[in-house]
Amino acid sequence: MLSRKLLLGLLATSLLASSFAKATDTPSKRPNFLVIVVDDQSPLDLRIYNPDSPLDTPNIDRLAASGMVFDGAHHMGAWSGAVCTPSRHMIMTGRSVWHIPQRRPKNPKKQNKSVRYPDTELAPANLPEFSMAAVFNRAGYDTMRTCKKGNSYPDANKQFTVVRDATKRGGTEETGSAWHGKQVLDYLNQRESAADRDPFLIYFGFSHPHDTRDGTPELLAKYGAINHKEKNSLPPANSKQPPLPPNHLDAHPFHHGHPNLRDEVAVSGVWERRDERTIRNELGREFACSENIDIQIGKVLNRLEEMGELQNTYVVYTSDHGMAIGRHGLQGKQNLYEHTWRVPFVLSGPSIPTGKRALGNLYLMDLLPTLVDLAGIEAPSTLEGRSLRPVIEGKQETLRDVLFGIYCGGTKPGMRCVKQGDWKLIKYDVLDGSVRETQLFNLAANPLEYLPEHHRESEWETDLAENEAFAEKRKEMEALLLHQMQSWDDPYRLWDQPTD
Repeated sequence: MLSRKLLLGLLATSLLASSFAKATDTPSKRPNFLVIVVDDQSPLDLRIYNPDSPLDTPNIDRLAASGMVFDGAHHMGAWSGAVCTPSRHMIMTGRSVWHIPQRRPKNPKKQNKSVRYPDTELAPANLPEFSMAAVFNRAGYDTMRTCKKGNSYPDANKQFTVVRDATKRGGTEETGSAWHGKQVLDYLNQRESAADRDPFLIYFGFSHPHDTRDGTPELLAKYGAINHKEKNSLPPANSKQPPLPPNHLDAHPFHHGHPNLRDEVAVSGVWERRDERTIRNELGREFACSENIDIQIGKVLNRLEEMGELQNTYVVYTSDHGMAIGRHGLQGKQNLYEHTWRVPFVLSGPSIPTGKRALGNLYLMDLLPTLVDLAGIEAPSTLEGRSLRPVIEGKQETLRDVLFGIYCGGTKPGMRCVKQGDWKLIKYDVLDGSVRETQLFNLAANPLEYLPEHHRESEWETDLAENEAFAEKRKEMEALLLHQMQSWDDPYRLWDQPTD
């Protein structure tokens, strides 16, 4: 027989669960949404993904503890060196990389006649009307956005009823991440003063930790970094700087296929250097910028709590893509290694299990379908992504079995990858065929995708593509990659693939 104390406890739990349900089911208490998107951040920078990271992000940790962390979140890829452009199109529309407005070659005479460039009908002309803000506006939500300017989807961005965009990558309150935080705080204060009871969707974007990574003086000192400006000298060594990533290399073993790529040759403070002092200083700068973002997130979360809104607000934390910063001898985001193809993804709020992790196998295009599902809004027919609800509810561990990635912002056809279970294949077909490489990794044994140049002792901690013992697995993954390229309307084919 249950004790009176236990019965009272069960009753209290039941009432609490009921109150959460009412908060989301009652029209007057529809849930709010705070969508946080940072610019250029590898999940491996965060302790929730890499316990050895020295980066302090107590507010992101707080969101993770109060919600769910997804270990298999990815951006699908990019057809532009500005990887954030297609990524943010996918976030705003819930559509895949070849079904969003494209940057077609400016000179038709230079088009590769063997390539079927995407037709305009693959991106509906009225797509902005079905983008994030437009969908929530029609459902009676107030929508507000602050983010960097440029490298985005302008026709979708202007659907927000309040837009306060500016690129802020400085090291002061006015020139850095605090500016974006202030826009959200001002908006919340205005809502409170006007007694605005409409539900809201706030797109809380940042310009950092994208370069130039000018941190605040106190955070730079914490991570032992300086805003290095002298191209002809190295930054000073400092024991406070983050250590080199375990998969750091002084150079990538072959050309990445995008000549004169800004991110690889012209980032202020790094340029073409991959030496220890340069990379550790740049990581210190990045961590200073990332912690500053976390501080601004904390201010907004605290303000929502003061207003009594946090309990009824879904909060998403993610990035438009990952980042290399010395890993594999690379600096930018134009690659398909896990540190760059993956993104952080945290979700908290009413009905979200606390302290739970899931693989998810999601793309950033799954964000909008998830938001409309949680809001109880009818999903527009333009969506190609999937709602995370089955994963949130524990009915599925993943949204999909296979993940596909592309990069072709440089020479064509570019890079492609496919991942299924523990296995991942990456192929490179660039520089007019002078670089044609295949890599095969078992991510369970080799999660950091070590290459022969890393000189690891384990026979599994390397590229297995040329290992005869894995010839059948490579063949299987090659077929899977082709199928994904066909399924997602990829207009290109690699050197060893049939042309359909």
